[in-house]
Amino acid sequence: MNEIANAAKSAGTSATVFGVISIIAGMLCMLMPGLTGLSVITFVGVLVLVGGIARMIWAFKAGTFGRGMLVFAIGALTLLCGIVLLANPLVAAGVLTVLLAAYFIVDGIAEISMGMQRRSLPGAGWLIFGGVVSILLGIMMWRQFPLSGTWAIGVLLGIKLFFVGILMVTGGSAIRSIAKAA
Repeated sequence: MNEIANAAKSAGTSATVFGVISIIAGMLCMLMPGLTGLSVITFVGVLVLVGGIARMIWAFKAGTFGRGMLVFAIGALTLLCGIVLLANPLVAAGVLTVLLAAYFIVDGIAEISMGMQRRSLPGAGWLIFGGVVSILLGIMMWRQFPLSGTWAIGVLLGIKLFFVGILMVTGGSAIRSIAKAA
């Protein structure tokens, strides 16, 4: 039983540390929303570009010429999308704004659902509150589209990271207190 309690304490400490890191990252995102939004767009553009190149290389390992041509064409299209994302960050910001708005709404629904299922546990109220905030952020992004752009990505991502950090800190604290009682 002592090993389980020690493992729980360690997990609670890890959750708390990562929660504090998430809170700090969220605050930095909110302080520099334009830079955060541009960084996210650039990162996604690079990932899509690399994915396109990988698919094009993978096409040469396809079993047949027809399948290889199809995989190569999809890879070339993916590569082109990566180039467009990197070349035109405003278009990328618009696409990411819509995707982030949808993500925040779906994530908020999931957090509320998880919080409702765990109402009796410590921190469930924060989970529900975080879910409501996520849904509101998603709706705000959607309503501000297309004006929201890179600043909204930075600010809203910062807010989300901040609340995730709070959830992790409260969850880590709850795990440690349960481990002490055991």
